[in-house]
Amino acid sequence: MKFRTEVNIADSEEKIEINDKIFSIGSCFSSEISALLANGQLRSLNNPFGTIFNPYSINVAVKKLHDSEFYTENDLITYHEQVISLDHHTSFNSAFTHKTLEKINSGIEEGNLFLQSAKWVIVTYGTAFIHEFLPKNKLVANCHKIPGKFFEKRLLTNKEISNSIRDTILNLKDICPQDVQILFTLSPVRHTKDGMVENTLSKAKLISAIHEVIPDFENCQYLPVYEIMMDDLRDYRFYKEDMIHPSSQAVNYIFEKFGNAFFSDETMDFIEENFKIHQALQHKPADETNAKYQEFLENLKGRIALQQTKVKHKIFTQY
Repeated sequence: MKFRTEVNIADSEEKIEINDKIFSIGSCFSSEISALLANGQLRSLNNPFGTIFNPYSINVAVKKLHDSEFYTENDLITYHEQVISLDHHTSFNSAFTHKTLEKINSGIEEGNLFLQSAKWVIVTYGTAFIHEFLPKNKLVANCHKIPGKFFEKRLLTNKEISNSIRDTILNLKDICPQDVQILFTLSPVRHTKDGMVENTLSKAKLISAIHEVIPDFENCQYLPVYEIMMDDLRDYRFYKEDMIHPSSQAVNYIFEKFGNAFFSDETMDFIEENFKIHQALQHKPADETNAKYQEFLENLKGRIALQQTKVKHKIFTQY
């Protein structure tokens, strides 16, 4: 007897190899997956604009990265002694204009260079809701806790969503290598503050638009991350305490499903060994001068050195 409805990701003909570059952009779930790729020592870059949830703002970010278009002081606002970009996450805020611009424009430069050689792009949409900043008549990615009276919230239209997805694909295909593989996912995180009915409508608009647009393009596909969480891991034990975000166990399960479908055998072995090394490096004894611990470290250094011979990029640079 079966007691669950398992959702599988179709095996990909194109595989992620150990020297491939993987770019990801979108919701906080994309950051979770990117962190696992980084722990596996693959070359990855996530969210040069910080976490972004809606397809319109993600497209704005991709367009800026494609054009390598730097921000200027005129693109920023000031609120509560913080200099802010409404296109970016709050982590880019600072008390000084030049510091905010430095963070923003260095991210654009890094993202542009990375995309020029990225073999894989993962785009994760979270919501179809967007806010308009009324003083500037501007659709924004983040409200930065500015009072709601300055914003008008609405759902993106079906045309706005479809056009954003289409433009994102065109810009990515133009800047990335010709054989770039673009993977679209829908974040399983429910935006409960919008309301449960409203969240379902939002997710429905997104998934409908993705399936409407991507058949028109080669090397674009949908990953059923949302379906795995909703239909396979259909139990609150797979959520964090807030009952909204997937637990680390759920994220690891989805990552394993993704890896089984997209990683080559060599990549799978490479990542699994690096996960073990990463976990071992977290071990901190009371006495770091202990002879057995030093022997343990030497063994790890040897394993890292062996892994390093398999790739062109530097690995475990933080240790």
